[in-house]
Amino acid sequence: MMHTILCLVLVLAALPIAKLRAESALPRAVRDVGFDQKLDQPVPLDLPLVDESGNPVQLGDYFHGKPVILVLAYYRCPMLCTLVLNGLVRGLIDVSFDAGKEFEVVTVSIDARETPQLAAEKKRTYVDRYGRAPDGAGWHFLTASQATIDEITQAVGFRYKYDPLRDEFAHASGIVVLTPQGRISRYFYDVKFSPRDLRLGLVEASQNKIGSPIDQILLLCFHYDPNEGKYGATIMAMVRLGGVLTMLGLSGLLCFLWKRTPRQQPRAVGDGEPIASSEQEESCAAAFRTHGATGLEGGR
Repeated sequence: MMHTILCLVLVLAALPIAKLRAESALPRAVRDVGFDQKLDQPVPLDLPLVDESGNPVQLGDYFHGKPVILVLAYYRCPMLCTLVLNGLVRGLIDVSFDAGKEFEVVTVSIDARETPQLAAEKKRTYVDRYGRAPDGAGWHFLTASQATIDEITQAVGFRYKYDPLRDEFAHASGIVVLTPQGRISRYFYDVKFSPRDLRLGLVEASQNKIGSPIDQILLLCFHYDPNEGKYGATIMAMVRLGGVLTMLGLSGLLCFLWKRTPRQQPRAVGDGEPIASSEQEESCAAAFRTHGATGLEGGR
């Protein structure tokens, strides 16, 4: 027993050391890279940027009562940014919402040296792949000064680091979903984005102004996990939904059986015998008219 307790103590004591060693084993360029979640925090909408045509714009120009997917990347990125954008466009192709109608996509370069010409090239590539915004509306590729980049990245908790030796940026992979008012609603990590997660994230960010009743049912069954950056099924929600559906099914069955049950004829008040129907009364009256008088005379 004492041996087991001692082993547990040694293991627990070694965990912080192992964690520190694992962190120190990471390349210096990526130790300070990641996302700090700032859910429900505002993003400054008055920041100046430049669009892919070279026109000055503000971040708030892309908030028209619709949720916004914000992508922080840089257009010369040799790998990760391309994977993120590829994963996003693949996910959006399978979402029935259309960019420019139900939501907007805003991509902002984190490299202040990049030009609108680079942004325009990237835009052509991804608008063509998306295929549902032929005029480019709904998906925007912007550049900005370093001061604007710093404000945006700090507002959404996006930590990145420039490596001068490689002339590259180390950064996290993911996207941010903003509400129509410019507040942070959801973070999605990875380089692949589930169409279900994208759809539910947009529905929630819009305060249910887009979507269908089916989306409301799905939101009862799937809960956003901020640690994982995705939606997962909740057992209790599934149980509750199953109970509701069972009750509705039983209610429908009872109504169906009630309608199929034959109705009994009403009873007479006095002796409990059935009250004659109108057809029976008419038949008796005809018989009385034909034979009633003879019967009465004979009786006398």
